[in-house]
Amino acid sequence: MARGGRQSQGNPVDWVTRAADDAVRHAGEGNLVTVASGASPSGPIHLGNLREFITPHFVAEELRRRGVAVRHLHSWDDFDRFRKVPAGVPAEWADHIGRPLTAVPDPWECHANWAEHFKAPLQDALRELGVEMEEISQTEMYTSGAYREQVLRSVARRDDIEAVLAAHRTKKVSAGEDASAQEAADLAESVANEEDVPAATDAIARFPYRPYCRGCSRDTVTTTAYDEDTTTLSYTCSSCGYEGTTDLSTDNDGKLVWKVDWPMRWAYESVNFEPAGRDHMTPGSSYTVGTEIVSTIFDWRAPARVIYAFVGFAGVQKMSSSAGGVPTAVDALRILEAPMLRWLYVRRAPTQAFDIDFGPAVVRLYDEWDALGRKADDPEKADVATLAWHRASATASAGPLPTPSVPVPFRTLSSVADVTAGSADLISRIVESSGFPHDSVSDLEPRLSKAMQWTVEHVPADERTTVREAPDAERLAALTEDEELWLRIFLDRLPTDGDLEAVTSVVYGVPKVARGLGFEDAPTDQVKADQKDFFRLLYHLLVAAERGPRLPTLVLALGPEKVRRLLGA
Repeated sequence: MARGGRQSQGNPVDWVTRAADDAVRHAGEGNLVTVASGASPSGPIHLGNLREFITPHFVAEELRRRGVAVRHLHSWDDFDRFRKVPAGVPAEWADHIGRPLTAVPDPWECHANWAEHFKAPLQDALRELGVEMEEISQTEMYTSGAYREQVLRSVARRDDIEAVLAAHRTKKVSAGEDASAQEAADLAESVANEEDVPAATDAIARFPYRPYCRGCSRDTVTTTAYDEDTTTLSYTCSSCGYEGTTDLSTDNDGKLVWKVDWPMRWAYESVNFEPAGRDHMTPGSSYTVGTEIVSTIFDWRAPARVIYAFVGFAGVQKMSSSAGGVPTAVDALRILEAPMLRWLYVRRAPTQAFDIDFGPAVVRLYDEWDALGRKADDPEKADVATLAWHRASATASAGPLPTPSVPVPFRTLSSVADVTAGSADLISRIVESSGFPHDSVSDLEPRLSKAMQWTVEHVPADERTTVREAPDAERLAALTEDEELWLRIFLDRLPTDGDLEAVTSVVYGVPKVARGLGFEDAPTDQVKADQKDFFRLLYHLLVAAERGPRLPTLVLALGPEKVRRLLGA
């Protein structure tokens, strides 16, 4: 394979290509390839977590393109413990700490439980993104007894497991000095998940299986004895004082500790590829330990993987409390077309950190996306960049993902949305006269709605266009002779039919006529200076600002009647 991102045959090669190759090698030619992901629905699943889902999705899509049998298996770790009460949740939810996420009520009372509340919005977003997965609930897997054989094997081999854990226990996981606040928070959460083996040195206390207490449903239990012959585990609960037993051969009221649970699932599901955040890949972390446990205990080998870095955000003006202060895929899809959001993740190797900017950079991002789409239409220009565009634009099962049939530049739509107060019909008429003919407003979707949403949510109030409610009588009374002449010419020539080309001609032609030139004449230096002063006057009289949207667009959006009124006619 040649260097520089291309195979010798000229086909672009990217990180997805290489990861798919690794997955096939792990599975063996001709075998079903299982790519996996996993996440705990303990809170809002933000844009950093999205990499966990979308990375294996792209690998699965590449394998489908090759005709390889593949499944994307996603595990919801909803049998994990509820760890803390976040801001905005009633303090009494502290009573549920230690219980499975599926046993914690939804404080917003819109879903069956805490886990479902945070699963649902991401599931909706993933459907919009074209990500199809075979989803597994770990609550269902454990409580159905699906893992009983694996639990009994882990308990029988607990001394061997303890030897592996002990060898790595002194190795610390650190966020690193360069980690962002959110990344450090995520890392702290994962460390908490990893260090779920009690610190006591007693072998019983380090038991690889932990039941949820039958008295209070919390995992605040200490194993006091285990009978090999009857597979009966005795425990006490520090929360409610309950003392009881559970039979691992018949009861399903607990789970393996994380560093045993993860490799167990690799073997159970025959996983060939699974990405992980870098916190899981550091010395002594779950992947390091898991590679040993999966081979020595479960007769499998660790899957091929990629390490993914953090995804941050910028330009956020406001965020819903349910999002926990960080943007989610749902938030991003309010302003970005689904293929674009996919593109942000596939165009960079997972090891590269990046930010998703919700501010002014969105306009430039749409321009870049549209330009890349035009390039991707030409097979002669195929490269890694256009390969990313194609991967982002369609899926094997759904085909092309929704994009506007008439792709109007985002900067045009957002500018028009700003001055029309979001009137879709008025926007449609302005867009039509701007050179983008279309049959209906639906031809502009989904981009039109996203532009309108972006303008409302992410353009600061002091940067929004505010149309005057009444004429500025004081300024109109203080017009110079030149300004009076400009306004008389403008009002006399202002079209009434809402044609953008005609309005543009008048706006730029007024200073020419005032200097004795015709509308079609080239502007002199003096006319150019007059145009700047005239434009500044119109902005002041119409929107009380020194600048704003393109004046022809602004005039068309306001309509001739309102423009005449604000200009004192």
